[in-house]
Amino acid sequence: MEASWIDICGVEEIWPNTGVCALVGATQIAVFRLAGTDGEHLYAIDNRDPFSGANVLSRGLLGNLGERRVVASPIYKQHFDLATGACIEDPAVSVRTYRVRVADGRVQVAA
Repeated sequence: MEASWIDICGVEEIWPNTGVCALVGATQIAVFRLAGTDGEHLYAIDNRDPFSGANVLSRGLLGNLGERRVVASPIYKQHFDLATGACIEDPAVSVRTYRVRVADGRVQVAA
């Protein structure tokens, strides 16, 4: 079954190495645009921090822990792997990840 792609915003509307929040149906999704020496990458995860219950992950700090690209929650500072959604500090906890792409200069997530 082919994915249904939801338009979020223009890729240039997300500053490099930052995130934005998009409301898709009733779900808040954090979309990140990372720029590095290996090119640009887009990631999308749930915006809800499972530890605090607040919708804040799009405002978290981006970085690397070893080879993993992560976002640190601005509340309690847990790190979430942007590719897998896994919490680095507590492997029993994770956030949902979403497929993300750029089509005609627009960022889209798979519903």
